[in-house]
Amino acid sequence: MEKLSALAEAMVGSEIVKLGNAINERKRKGEQIFNFTIGDFDPSIFPIPKELENLIIKNYQQHYTNYPPAEGIIELREGVSQFLKDWQNLDYNTDEILIACGGRPLIYTLFKAVVDDGGKVLYAAPSWNNNHYTNLNYAEHCVIETTPENNFLPTAEDIAKHIQGADLVCLCTPQNPTGTTLNKQTLSDICDLIINENDRREPEDKKLYLMFDQIYNTLTYNSIKHYDPVSLNSKMRDYTIFIDGISKAFAATGVRVGWAFGPQYVIAKMKAFLSHIGAWAPMSEQKATAEYLFQKNSIKSFLKKFKSELEVRLHKIYNGIIVLKQKGFYVDAITPQAGIYLTVKFDLIKQNSILKTQEDVTNYLLDEAKLAVVPFYAFGASKTSAWYRLSVGTCKMEEIDPFLNQLETALQKLN
Repeated sequence: MEKLSALAEAMVGSEIVKLGNAINERKRKGEQIFNFTIGDFDPSIFPIPKELENLIIKNYQQHYTNYPPAEGIIELREGVSQFLKDWQNLDYNTDEILIACGGRPLIYTLFKAVVDDGGKVLYAAPSWNNNHYTNLNYAEHCVIETTPENNFLPTAEDIAKHIQGADLVCLCTPQNPTGTTLNKQTLSDICDLIINENDRREPEDKKLYLMFDQIYNTLTYNSIKHYDPVSLNSKMRDYTIFIDGISKAFAATGVRVGWAFGPQYVIAKMKAFLSHIGAWAPMSEQKATAEYLFQKNSIKSFLKKFKSELEVRLHKIYNGIIVLKQKGFYVDAITPQAGIYLTVKFDLIKQNSILKTQEDVTNYLLDEAKLAVVPFYAFGASKTSAWYRLSVGTCKMEEIDPFLNQLETALQKLN
């Protein structure tokens, strides 16, 4: 084969795509698979808010099909500004907000804006795609291996060991893939670290920035509360760039409207990069989202129903896994906290010597239990990690008992 660029040659394929291809091939052949791999929503189960759908249709009918401004239309940036005030008590003006077609191009442009070639990026493992964005920026990976004792989230102590000389710290809470959240004290301690590191640097030195991905922040359960750096420490406003949008809050992954907000000088540079990429949210979707974000009562009503349906699925599966654990099988789970994910452990190598690797375990679950879940090693964790992401975004309630029964049968075979 012809040799391509060094970046292209160094690209690492997605384990999630690889697993997805295997699942699709089995389904094509007629197998019934309990597919919990997809970090997405089945619109037949979780449709977008009807008001938002009607607004999108209306705006297409009014022929809003031209190019939007590079930073996003002013009406949407005003809507995001009001949404942040209403739901998080955060005050950002329209010049501090940037719109794009989802979170991915915003993350990419943030990396480009603040990370140099060879610059150090701190992120946790497991976590979503930080390794790939670091690769795309020719940056140095500084990977923090997290533990179940800390809900697979980094601690301030973890970050303190590596913070010197770093360009960017990446945090996601509620986190993909774990569905867990950073508590107030831990996040506050991390903020103190970043402030102290920036105070230590000379005026001519680059500052250390925090990418704070809060795309799941509206989806917290029970007593779990979402915290953000700027509310905890006002000095973090100069160093925090938030990543957010409608994809998870409103089950609108395919509508493609995301936003970043943070220091105006960083947002301006991200806009410059974005203007060359052209990854803008479509005009009609921007118009519709702008109108919808002001409908506070409609949003409140939607989130109440949406969250309850996600939570009941997460807890039903969690309880089923714990019952299997109590029966002596080598499985476990972390109590659901937020998002659409359940963290599940399949430590089946301990249960049967035929299974030598976690890849063997993943394949056994797919072959015998018809269960498809994503191993944490697909998110940068160790290949020996026995933990998995289970997503309920496409889960039908009537599938849960059959899946748990089939899983128990498969586990019994290992005995």
